[in-house]
Amino acid sequence: MKMSISELDKYCFYWIVQFSRDNQLSPAAKRVSATGDGHYYVYLSVALLFLHPHGQSFFNLMLGSFIVEFPLYLLLKNSIRRHRPCHALAGFDSGFQPSDKFSLPSGHTAGAFVFASVVNVVFPSLAPIAFAWACFVGSSRIALGVHYPLDILAGASLGMGSVILVEQLML
Repeated sequence: MKMSISELDKYCFYWIVQFSRDNQLSPAAKRVSATGDGHYYVYLSVALLFLHPHGQSFFNLMLGSFIVEFPLYLLLKNSIRRHRPCHALAGFDSGFQPSDKFSLPSGHTAGAFVFASVVNVVFPSLAPIAFAWACFVGSSRIALGVHYPLDILAGASLGMGSVILVEQLML
């Protein structure tokens, strides 16, 4: 039997949520998800601006990338209007309240991948840690029941693509 992309997306969503619940990972998922909240990027970027020789490069690339990423994120989210699984799936209770009702792309994941991609450009030796963290942020959003896996892939693509674009424009 052939499975559509939408069916595969839902299947993977349910598998990740069930795995998370079976292993009592929801509290950890909430903590990891919170590390992807936007204000942390501002704090770290400003701190590096003043405390590290490459801080100006990091700050400029982060700022430029978010200037590109955020409007695109809003445009996509409000144009596609895909309902979050916690709102769309009958009988599913995530136990977590997201900030809005649309899911594609994942903003937390987009922001995490902007950050990881900027780390990759400015501090390449730290890139594996940054990208692993960004993947955990994205996975946590599925585990919490507020995003499908394709939302995460779209967010990661948006975040990395924004950095690639801005990096090319800054050359």
